[in-house]
Amino acid sequence: MGQGTARLVHDAGRVGGALMRINWTGVGTALVTPFTKAGGLDEPAVRRLARRQIDAGIHFLVPCGTTGENPTLTLAERVRIVEILVDEAGGRIPVLAGAGGYDTKEIIHLADQMRQAGATGLLSVTPYYNKPTQEGLYQHFRAIAESTPLPIIVYNVPGRTGVNIDPATLARLATIPNIVGVKEASGNITQMCEVCNVAPADFLVLSGDDAITLPLMAIGGRGIISVASNEIPADIVRMVETAERGDFAAARVVHRRILPLMQVNFIEANPVPVKAAMAAMGLIEEVYRLPMCSPRPESREKILKVLRGLDLLKGALV
Repeated sequence: MGQGTARLVHDAGRVGGALMRINWTGVGTALVTPFTKAGGLDEPAVRRLARRQIDAGIHFLVPCGTTGENPTLTLAERVRIVEILVDEAGGRIPVLAGAGGYDTKEIIHLADQMRQAGATGLLSVTPYYNKPTQEGLYQHFRAIAESTPLPIIVYNVPGRTGVNIDPATLARLATIPNIVGVKEASGNITQMCEVCNVAPADFLVLSGDDAITLPLMAIGGRGIISVASNEIPADIVRMVETAERGDFAAARVVHRRILPLMQVNFIEANPVPVKAAMAAMGLIEEVYRLPMCSPRPESREKILKVLRGLDLLKGALV
């Protein structure tokens, strides 16, 4: 991967007659969106965070998702974030832009905007609130896939959306050429086993939960779209690359050391804890957009305790 480990390559459709070949294994960071104290997009901070991720060996960037406070971003802000990340990446790593929601027609338009901004792939969450059937899910993602040449990783997170993609539906979606994988955040290991069994060998199954990454990789998963890599990108890369080489004993050493951070990142709704942690580390201003707000005092103390335990507050004013 980032240090020479072999990585899976996917045919991702054609643009202007040329076949796109994109790597989506390893670690993708579900980037937070930094805001200024006035509440606007903090573009210099977006650039700093991108450079920090790239320097740490991250394999791809994932902006404008749940961790990026996607529901409160304007279309112009989403486009601008992707433009900045594409510019900072400079072709070194791909950018998997968030483009999902409950209105298929609107998501098709958003996907095109992300493509024009330079995104090399799309992460598309299942429709939420309107709770489609399995056939509705299939038709939704097929329509998006047919509208774009970009590779798509579907995002299954029933705890947030109220709808689960069944393994059989994922197997159908995997037959669509530019649907190349799934971010599995159901928390259901049995379901993940079923997905790995029924999907084609070249269909990527990525973890959507940091703490479940190693169990999923042991049964065929190929990495993680990570929250914790916002804080500790090099550690998450080390854990995943070591597991990808088959050295699970060494990967478990990393996992056990950083597990408290993986857990405390969800002590309140994501991305509140991770943004509080990054602010304490001096990486961003601690600014949220409503309905997200600052963590409770008792939660903040738990976050800081974990950061101190991992020696992540060096040079930070806390």
